[in-house]
Amino acid sequence: MYEQPRTRPSLLVRLQGERDERAWAEFSRIYEPLVLRLMHRRGLQECDARDATQQVLIRISGAIERYQNDGADASFRRWLFRVARNVVVTFLTRQSGQPKVLDHDQIANVLDAVTADCAESKLFDVEYRQQVLAWAIEQVRRDFKDSTWQAFVESSIHGRPIADVASELGLSVGSVYVARSRIVARLRAKVEELETDL
Repeated sequence: MYEQPRTRPSLLVRLQGERDERAWAEFSRIYEPLVLRLMHRRGLQECDARDATQQVLIRISGAIERYQNDGADASFRRWLFRVARNVVVTFLTRQSGQPKVLDHDQIANVLDAVTADCAESKLFDVEYRQQVLAWAIEQVRRDFKDSTWQAFVESSIHGRPIADVASELGLSVGSVYVARSRIVARLRAKVEELETDL
């Protein structure tokens, strides 16, 4: 039932080499929803947001071979965020036309946008973590029996008392603790596996 996580090649390395369709599918499953939400927050309508998201993925595809991880924490996410932000700026500039000379109010707006970018970057990181956890849950869920998974969900996610969960599922209290511990360990390993890759 429980198996040790298989060591897999780094996702970025797989993306940088020969076209690895499985790597790109995994990358898209994790990052496309994240970028799409960013586009929506930037005020793009659904159709434009989807187009801009595809542009980000295309740019990443074209530039991934030149990407160099400097070892800094979250450097890939920062790079991805910058690419996405640049796509939005290009899209909005083409729509409205950018003035050549900025007046005082426009300079204030640019400074406000920089501040908003910092907050947006932090939100992007939070959403990234949520997306990675959702991906890890999707990967790990199939490795556990329904009763084991239900014990984890009810006690860890819904915060119900372990004794109540055990009684309801016909398990011992110890079994619920073991289920929680095993699933949390697998989720942590899956997240670390992806984080190590990026």
